[in-house]
Amino acid sequence: MYDYIIGKVMDISSNSITVENNNIGYLVYVSNPYFYQEGIEYKVYLYQQIKEDENTLFGFKNKEEKDLFLKLISVKGLGCKMALPIFAAATPSAVMDAIERENILYLKKFPKIGDKVARQIILDLKGKLNMTDNNISESSNSEELKEVLKGLGYKEKEIVGVVKQVDLSLPIEAQIKEALQLLLK
Repeated sequence: MYDYIIGKVMDISSNSITVENNNIGYLVYVSNPYFYQEGIEYKVYLYQQIKEDENTLFGFKNKEEKDLFLKLISVKGLGCKMALPIFAAATPSAVMDAIERENILYLKKFPKIGDKVARQIILDLKGKLNMTDNNISESSNSEELKEVLKGLGYKEKEIVGVVKQVDLSLPIEAQIKEALQLLLK
């Protein structure tokens, strides 16, 4: 079982990256491959799924994503390929909050998650997610905000100045809104 890999991203495709470590390229399925840049070294947290006919690696930006992913795939009817895309559109804290508040509509917005699976997620995980242990720290919260702003095309100089002014205790959606308002001034 792998915990993480540190290596250079050598190739990016629509749903995976190839991470080279010790001259071996590992194909890792990720929620948002365009978060990564070719030729740059990253630490990618891994989950290895071994089936009768396949051996697959799933990658995550941080430990919180991986931990929540492991809890999600324990839900009946929710496999790895259904759980992974959740992290392309939401933060772990937002997903945990939706589960605790029984927000079925929020969970149904993710690909392949219907009413039945959303209800099963809430049934299986509500009250079992320790929000304080899994909340993202302010430093990783600011990193996440920086990544989103980079993805929107803003330059590093602009981002650094704005992130210092944003209240990092807010949910990521509110942070993004506040940052965009500051950038548009």
